[in-house]
Amino acid sequence: MELLSFVITVVLLTASGALAPGPLFFQTLSQGTRTGARSGLIFSISHTIVEFSLIMLLAVGLLAIRNEVFIRTIIGVLGGFMLIVFGIYQISTSLRKKELQQKQHKVSTHRLFFIGIVFTALNPYFIIWWLTVGSNLILLALEIAALAGVVFMFLCHVWMDFVWLTAVSYFAKRGVNALGSKWYRALVSVFGVILLYYGILFLGDALIW
Repeated sequence: MELLSFVITVVLLTASGALAPGPLFFQTLSQGTRTGARSGLIFSISHTIVEFSLIMLLAVGLLAIRNEVFIRTIIGVLGGFMLIVFGIYQISTSLRKKELQQKQHKVSTHRLFFIGIVFTALNPYFIIWWLTVGSNLILLALEIAALAGVVFMFLCHVWMDFVWLTAVSYFAKRGVNALGSKWYRALVSVFGVILLYYGILFLGDALIW
């Protein structure tokens, strides 16, 4: 895969994961109503620590077996299948309007950091995504520049977490209901379609490898 195509693939696929409403996203909305952009920034930092650790562990494990046809086929099939599942889920989610349930107590900075760690590490969607779809991206990154390619892949992705979570918490403080907005639901739906496309593409590539 060419470098530009790889960057576009990483941005589109990981953006879909960042935009998906999950436990950390709901916490960002909830805490953002009281602390503004600060909570989003802190959540981004804690999320990055967990995510980078998981990615590098997977990369080291996959480095020795990246040329095994069977392994690549299994990861490709699982990644493609899960992309289709996630795509269908995001499209269906975009059709449902959700309301934010707010709590009234303010949370300290160190507790926000801990919440970010927990809600990232214990999020099944996050874990499954990186074990399937993410592993396929890691294999592609290893082909480009071994572990340096994986770090490059992570850099192509991580800035979106910071921008998105900080923006969500900032606008939540100002009373903007992201979940209830038409633009957000439309964006999630569009990325759902993109996931379906890449899911079919990954399945095809895996089966003809």
